[in-house]
Amino acid sequence: MSDKRESTQAAEAVKIKTHEDPSGETKPDKKAPADVDRKAGKKADKKAAPQDEKTLTAKLEESEKKAGENYDRFLRISAEFENYKKRKEREAADFRKYANETLVKELLPVVDNLERAMETSADHEDAVSCILEGVDMTLKEIFKVLEKFAVKAVDAVGNEFDPTYHQAVMQEASDTHPDNTVTKELQKGYTIHDRLLRPAMVVVAKAASE
Repeated sequence: MSDKRESTQAAEAVKIKTHEDPSGETKPDKKAPADVDRKAGKKADKKAAPQDEKTLTAKLEESEKKAGENYDRFLRISAEFENYKKRKEREAADFRKYANETLVKELLPVVDNLERAMETSADHEDAVSCILEGVDMTLKEIFKVLEKFAVKAVDAVGNEFDPTYHQAVMQEASDTHPDNTVTKELQKGYTIHDRLLRPAMVVVAKAASE
C-alpha cells in the first residue's frame, strides 16, 4: 500500500511540472514560474538598455555644452585681464613719466625771476644790488613751492644733536653750548611730510677740556 501511495504522489508532482502534448508526448511546461521570471527580466533589460543609453548621451551632451560655455568664459576673462594689465602698465608708465610735472610747473616762476634778474643786471649800473634783489625774490619763490609740497627745513642750531635728522660733520669745543648741542649748520636738512629728505650737516659742541 505504501508503494502505491508513493507512486501516486510522484505522478501528481510530474503533472505539475509537465503537460501532455496532443501527440501524446509529455513536454516541460512552458509556463513554469522560473522560466517566466527569466524571460521577463530579459525583456526588461532590453527595454532599459536603450533608455540608459539615451540618458547617458543627454548627460554627455549637457556636460560638453557646459564645458564649452566655461571655456568661452575663461577666454573672455583672460582677455579682459590682459587688457586690464596693459592699461595699468600704461598708467604706471605715464605716472612715472609725468610724476614731477606739478613740481616743475611750480618752479617755472623761479626760473622767470632768475632770467629777469640777469636781464636787469646787464643794463643797470648797480648790477650787484639788482642781482641780490633777484636772488632774494627767487629764494622766496622756491620756499613757496617747497611749502606747497609740505617740505620743511630741519631745525638744527641750538638743538640737541639728533642722529635721525642731523649729520655730524665735526665737533668743536665750546664753553657757551652744552655738550652734544648743534652749534653750526653747514647745510640745511629738509623733510617732506614726516619723511626725511636729507639730514642737516652740522657741527656739534663738546665740552672744552680743562
